[in-house]
Amino acid sequence: MAKLPDDDAHPTVSKRDYDKRLKTAELRMREVALACHEQGQRGVVVVEGADTAGKGGAIRRLTGELDPRFYHVWPIGPPTPAEEDQHYLQRFWQRLPVAGQIAIFDRSWYGRVLVERVDELTPEARWRAAYNEINDFEAALVADGIRIAKFYLHVSDAEQQNRLIERAQQPHKWWKISEADIRAHLAYDTYCAAAAEMLAETSTDAAPWHVIAADQKRHARLQVLDTVINAFGDGLDLKPSPMPDTLQRMVRDVLGVE
Repeated sequence: MAKLPDDDAHPTVSKRDYDKRLKTAELRMREVALACHEQGQRGVVVVEGADTAGKGGAIRRLTGELDPRFYHVWPIGPPTPAEEDQHYLQRFWQRLPVAGQIAIFDRSWYGRVLVERVDELTPEARWRAAYNEINDFEAALVADGIRIAKFYLHVSDAEQQNRLIERAQQPHKWWKISEADIRAHLAYDTYCAAAAEMLAETSTDAAPWHVIAADQKRHARLQVLDTVINAFGDGLDLKPSPMPDTLQRMVRDVLGVE
């Protein structure tokens, strides 16, 4: 069963090993994304976690070597007034990937059972009902051929405070901190309890959670990359498609390349 790691169970990676493994993983991810694109596959990556958990940094490394045509990142914030009048999943249906593309959600439909629960924005009966609704939603995506990789990046209370302090002390990072972040830090234990229940209720055979101990960003980024590579590359032919005959002749005749 997916569960939050203990605070003393956060692996580390040396800078030297990280630089070596990162480049290899980014190039491998490029191969996987190209294969998905050429073979019409669809993928969904969900990145959840508490504030300061490193979601944005993990996504940047995941897409570092990808052509923009291969993926789309959806940063999810509060619903608009129009979206508030719709079923909460409707705005996510509209952001699902087309054939050959990967959709990456920086926060997701799990806001219903995390932020909305902790901040008491949604009645308990409604967020509890969301567990089954989300499981059915994800099962439908998988049945339709979409590959899903879900990540929960967990940081300890102390590390979250350190990262908030760092942001507060550096003016170029002020845009990354808000009053809501401070309030969320004060509710750290409540947020962790909500996350633990979410993991228990929504880690399914069709769409399991990958929980990452993220006190060290280097470790977390490599884990995200490696997991997506394995999940989306499984069963795919990663060799580029052969060059069409007509193009081969033009390359030979015009460019002199056999």
